[in-house]
Parts: sequence; C-alpha cells; structure tokens
Amino acid sequence: MNTPGEGRSRTPGEDGGAVTSHFVRSYVITGGRSLPSSDELSLHTLVTLAPDRELPLKAGPEVRAIWELCSGGYLSVAEVSAHLELPVGVARLLLTDLFEQGHLLRRAAPPRAQSVDRATIEKVLHGLTSLYG
Repeated sequence: MNTPGEGRSRTPGEDGGAVTSHFVRSYVITGGRSLPSSDELSLHTLVTLAPDRELPLKAGPEVRAIWELCSGGYLSVAEVSAHLELPVGVARLLLTDLFEQGHLLRRAAPPRAQSVDRATIEKVLHGLTSLYG
C-alpha cells in the first residue's frame, strides 16, 4: 500500500508551504536579467517604502517579502538580502526595480568618520581626565 505522494517527486510549495529562494535559482527570480553593479545600490544604502504605495498586483514572493520588511522603516541592502536569504545581487535587482517603479525611497549611507589627529584626541582625553579625575 502506498502512502499519498509516495513514488513521485514533490515540487516546492506543493503542500501549501511557502516557496523559498532555496528552491528557486537566482536567474528565475531575476527573469534572467543581468544584476546591477554595486555602484547603483551599495550594501549600506538604506531603503524603505514610499508613502501611500500599494503592493504591485503581480508581485512575486520575494517582492512581497521586501514589501513587508521595508514597511517597518529603513533597512540596508545587506539587511534585506540577509532577511530574504538571497544573494546580494538578486536583492539589489529587486530593490532597483521597486525604486524605479516609485515604490521605494533610498538614502545613501552616512559618510565614513574622518580620522582625527592624535593631538586632538589627547586634548579630549586630558579634558575628560580633569573633569572626572
């Protein structure tokens, strides 16, 4: 006696569960398009949903996940990629599509801190020492 489903291969999501990117190759998610360069969206670029936008009607599961993630505020491209468990290039492409459609806002990462010369640091240290001894 065979149990249901025995002897045949199962497809991802067949049992009603979510289809994850582990089962879907990157080129399927991106539609075979080439991935954007890191110059367009760096790992540190912050993204969030634009106000008063609605989820596109034919949004795939990855776009839906991005929509849910970014609805809570700004996240970096690296964070979106990690939460979705997608390669960074694929996340960049999906985020770029949403940005070009007007669904996302992006903000450049803050600039790196500049080095301060040793004399300035010593003055601050001496000032703190004299205050808190």
